[in-house]
Amino acid sequence: MGFFRQQEEKLAVRLLAWHYERMNLPVPPPSDLKHQAARLVEEAHHIAKERGSNVMSIIKDLVADLKKEKR
Repeated sequence: MGFFRQQEEKLAVRLLAWHYERMNLPVPPPSDLKHQAARLVEEAHHIAKERGSNVMSIIKDLVADLKKEKR
């Protein structure tokens, strides 16, 4: 895995944890967060490839969508 992908996943983990805390939900174990983050980053890259969008903005949108699904 490349450096940039690792950084994207680390950011996604922090965003996910922040959203869980903000929604007053228990934060999953780090291994689960890493797995969720890896899936989010992978999905963001697929979307970016199709649309030509910025990966980081897509990751933020995907995390926000997760927040809506949990309600």
